[in-house]
Amino acid sequence: MEKREQLYEGKAKKVYCTDDPDLLIVSYKDDATALNGKKRGSILGKGAINNRITNAMMQLLEKNGIPTHYVRELNDRETLVKKVDIIPLEVIVRNISAGHFASRYGVKEGIVFDDPTIEISYKNDELDDPLLNASHAIALKLATREELDTIKEMALRTNAILKEFFRSINVELVDFKLEFGKTSDGRIVLADEISPDTCRFWDATTHEKLDKDRFRRDMGGIEDAYQEMMKRVDSVL
Repeated sequence: MEKREQLYEGKAKKVYCTDDPDLLIVSYKDDATALNGKKRGSILGKGAINNRITNAMMQLLEKNGIPTHYVRELNDRETLVKKVDIIPLEVIVRNISAGHFASRYGVKEGIVFDDPTIEISYKNDELDDPLLNASHAIALKLATREELDTIKEMALRTNAILKEFFRSINVELVDFKLEFGKTSDGRIVLADEISPDTCRFWDATTHEKLDKDRFRRDMGGIEDAYQEMMKRVDSVL
């Protein structure tokens, strides 16, 4: 597969065209951002770790009936994916109170919910990704009601699969962000990534943070946390 011109560069990844119009190459960077890009830095080895963990999770989800954009891993940092039109929504699934949820509603971190909660945000950095409800998304023509129903159902199934997997490596899946896209035939698939950049991972025994919160909160030990997550994922693959 021949890599051609760069199509896009985001905070954590670059996307390249290929000689197949239906396939793209995603290249993961070590760049780290938080607070919608207001805080910037670098995490050594992050790109390779996020590529590896994302691809492992995408393959796990595919095996369990969740369609994704994943095609195959090309090297440590690059993966071949299906070209999709990203639906401009960020879907956040929360199992335990943390982060913005805790601060927004004035509750402590660590409250385990009886059922997972789902939030939808408008994927728009200039507006700081404002929260939406279904009516807003439909009014703004970001998605149809049927598409929203499909996305919610896929998000909850993804949560159930990932929670079970991470529990097997003594990690609590606190919350995580998903993005979805549509293939050329209109099928909705899971896209973007599943990694310590987009998930909150806590050690199930100690509640030690094993994700980008260590960067957001200047906690130190960032590289060690990412490497520990990759080590645990690799241990069961």
